Formats: sequence, structure tokens, C-alpha cells
Amino acid sequence: MDFLDFLNFGLLDFIEIILVAVLLYYIYKLVKGTAAINIFIGIVIIFVAWKITEALEMNVLSNIFGGFINVGILALFIVFQQEIRKFLLMIGSTNFAAKRSFVKHFRFLKQDANIDTDVEAIVEACTKMSATKTGAIIVIERNNSLEFVKDSGDTMGMDVNVPTLESIFFKNSPLHDGAIIIEGNRVTATRVILPVSKSTMIPQRFGLRHRAAVGITEKTDALVLVVSEESGQISYIRDGEFVLYEDIDSLEELLQKDLS
Repeated sequence: MDFLDFLNFGLLDFIEIILVAVLLYYIYKLVKGTAAINIFIGIVIIFVAWKITEALEMNVLSNIFGGFINVGILALFIVFQQEIRKFLLMIGSTNFAAKRSFVKHFRFLKQDANIDTDVEAIVEACTKMSATKTGAIIVIERNNSLEFVKDSGDTMGMDVNVPTLESIFFKNSPLHDGAIIIEGNRVTATRVILPVSKSTMIPQRFGLRHRAAVGITEKTDALVLVVSEESGQISYIRDGEFVLYEDIDSLEELLQKDLS
């Protein structure tokens, strides 16, 4: 009987379920913390409703939901273009020739490396550089690989702490020009050149440093802190947008939350 077909469960069915679960989990990780997460949840609800109405033979509702799903595919590419770009960029920027394991590049198959990031030290260093109006741009890697921009800078391997960050961005330091990349609790690259955003929504008062911060967060899920050389203001950029915060403590909490 048809309703007993699920008992014919084989190894390939098990593998398929695992792969679908991993895919859905990674899609969720990709859109988590962005406005797209609400759209993603809405799509899942509509899909489930479509299947339920189809199983109950509620033809009118089933046709409505089915038509929405079928026609909405093109719209999804438009709505999720930024997330799709991040996914394709992650795949394309995976460096299989590097001395890393295959699994390590696919970040959804490993534990979150950013859990040990010393956020307190990063925020304290930014606060001190803000007081002296020392320009800085700090990029914190999350799930998407940043190998495609790291190659433009100098490879480093220093622990994250206040003296290290201050010394890198010291005005007379040869390393201060450009961005730094932080992976876990290590500074892995300095003098990195970031892609500059062409968005017309960025206020004119922000210069190339902020446009570069927006640019890298448009293409990846990285988090960026920028210290303005002109005003000393600390900006927090995520998903191509400036994130507002009340004070330094709230900034630290936001970073901790986004890295968890």
C-alpha cells in the first residue's frame, strides 16, 4: 500500500535526508541575522502549507500555494541575490590547494571557529584608537572564506590582543594601511585590500575605508569594525549595513551575539 512505502527505507534515502538537512542548515546559517531570515521562514511555511493542502486534496488552496511556489522561484533569485552571491563566492573562493583539509573550507561542517574570539580586546583596542583618531578596519571572518581577499595582503599569525591591534594600526607602522583579517582569535592577514561597495545608499561623509567595509560584508558574512581617522567614530558593519548601537558595552554584546 502507498502509505506503507516509507517502510522501504534504504541507505540512499538516509544519505539523501542527511544531505538535505545539511543544505537547509547551511541556508539558515547563511541568512541568520539578516532580513532574509523572515523571508526564508515564510517560504518554508508556504511550502509546508502547500504539501498539507495537497495531501488533504484541498485543490483550490493547493493550486494557489503551488502556483506561488512555482512562479516565486524567479522572485527568490532577486530577493536572495546577496545571499546567493555569498554562497557562490564561498564555493568559488575555496582554495583546495592550500594546506587545509577539505572539510575545513566548508564551515558548516565544523565547529564555529569564532567562539573563542577575544571580542573584549577588539572593542577595547577600537576604543583606544578612537580616542587618538587612529584609522582602522578590522574584518572578523565567520562562515564564508576570506581567502580571496587575504591573498592581497601579508600573511600573519598573531594572537588577538590590545597591544597587537594598536601596533598594527599605529600611523607609522608599515602594516597600518589596509584591513586586517581575524580568524578565531588570530590575526591572519594585514594590509588587505577589500572590495569597495558601489552602493549609493552610503552617506557622503563616509570615505573609502567605510565603503570597503560595506563591500566585504555585501559579498560575505564577515563582521567589520571601522575606526574613522577623521572623527574617531567606531562603526559596526554587517550584511552591507551600518549597525546602530548605544554604547561600547552594547557594541561588545552585539559582536558576541553575532559570533555565537
